[in-house]
Amino acid sequence: MPSLAPALICPLGDDLVTIADALFNGRRGLVYDDTFTPGRPLPLGRVRSPLPDAGSLPAAHRSRNNQLLAAALERLEPTLDAFRRRRPQARIGVILGTSTSGIGETEIALTRRQREGDWPADFRYQRHEIGSPACFVAEWLGLEGPAYTLSTACTSSARALASAKRLLASGACDAVIAGGADSLCGLTVNGFASLEALSDSPCQPFSANRDGINLGEAAALFLVTAEAGGIQLSGYGETSDAYHISAPRPDGQGAIAAIQAALDMARLPATAIDYLNLHGTATRQNDSMEALAISQLFGDTLPCSSTKALTGHTLGACGALEAAFCWMALDAGRLPPHVHDGQLDPELSPLSYASVGKHDGSRAISNAFAFGGNNIALLLERIHD
Repeated sequence: MPSLAPALICPLGDDLVTIADALFNGRRGLVYDDTFTPGRPLPLGRVRSPLPDAGSLPAAHRSRNNQLLAAALERLEPTLDAFRRRRPQARIGVILGTSTSGIGETEIALTRRQREGDWPADFRYQRHEIGSPACFVAEWLGLEGPAYTLSTACTSSARALASAKRLLASGACDAVIAGGADSLCGLTVNGFASLEALSDSPCQPFSANRDGINLGEAAALFLVTAEAGGIQLSGYGETSDAYHISAPRPDGQGAIAAIQAALDMARLPATAIDYLNLHGTATRQNDSMEALAISQLFGDTLPCSSTKALTGHTLGACGALEAAFCWMALDAGRLPPHVHDGQLDPELSPLSYASVGKHDGSRAISNAFAFGGNNIALLLERIHD
C-alpha cells in the first residue's frame, strides 16, 4: 500500500485537510440525535457533508451506505485516474468491508409495508445485501476484476486491506480499491442499546468513568498497489479468540497474537513502533483487555490513542478509517491525541497516551477487534527512499 492518499468521508469532514485539523487537535465530531432512539438523544458520529444524490446511483444500490462510498470515490478519483494513466491495462479489484450495507433503507421500506400493506415501488432487496458495496463500486467504475465484500463486524474494512494485499500477492490484480463503509441505522443503534453498550454522553476511552460507546458512520478507501516506496502496509495479523460471541478474551492473548503476527510479517521488533491506534471502544471489557495486551507487548512508553472519541465507533468502516488516520499521522508527523475526561482508570494496565504535537515516527499499528472474537492488527510503515 504505497503513499497514495486515502479518500475519506467521516464525522470530522470530507477532505484530508479538514479531517487532519480536527484529528490532530482532538476535536470531536459528534452531534446529539434521537432519530433512532426517540426521547433518548445520543451522541452520534453523523456525516454532515453533502452526499451524491441517491437517485444518481443504480436502482439496486441506492442506499446511504453507497452514497458514502460514492462521496469517497469522488475523492479517490484523482489517485485512481493517475494510476490508470500509468497503468492503462491494469487489472483493478474491489474489496470492501461493511456491517450495515443498505439496512437503513430496508428499515424504512418495512415501516411503510407495515403501514400500507405493500413494499414501496422503488424497493430493491439487493441494496441491503452485504455484497452491495463492492458490487456498487465495481459497477460504478466499470471494473471487471474480483469484487467482494467482507462482513466481520468491526474488523471488516481492516480485513479488506489485508485481503487486498493478499490479492496483489496472488497476481490476480495490479491494484485493489479497498476499505469500507458503514451508515447509521436503527438496527445497529438499537442493537447496541439492547446490549447496554451505548453511552448517553461523549465516550471516554480508558477512563475510570467510561460507560460505553458512541456510534458513527464513515467511508474510507485506499487504492492498494504493489508500487514501492511511500507508506506501506508492511504487516498484518489476524486471529480468532473463539471465546465469546460479543465479549473479548480478558487476557488479551488473541489481540497479542494478532499484533505479534503483524510485527513478524514486517520483520520488526515491538520497539520499532512509534504510534498505536487503539481499538478503544470505551467499554469496560474492551479497554481492559486492550490495555493489558498493549502493556505486555510494548510496555508503557509507546504513544497510543483511541480516535473513536472523535468519530464514534464506525463499526465496519473503522478498520480502514483508523488505518487512514495512521497514514495521516505518518505523513504529517503528528499524532491524534487521546481525548477523554482526564480520569484514567487506575485499574487498567498503564499506557502512554498521545497528546497534541509533532511526532516524527515511521511506523504505526492500528488495532481492530470485533464480535465473535476476531482480531486484526495493521502495521503501516513509511519507507524512506
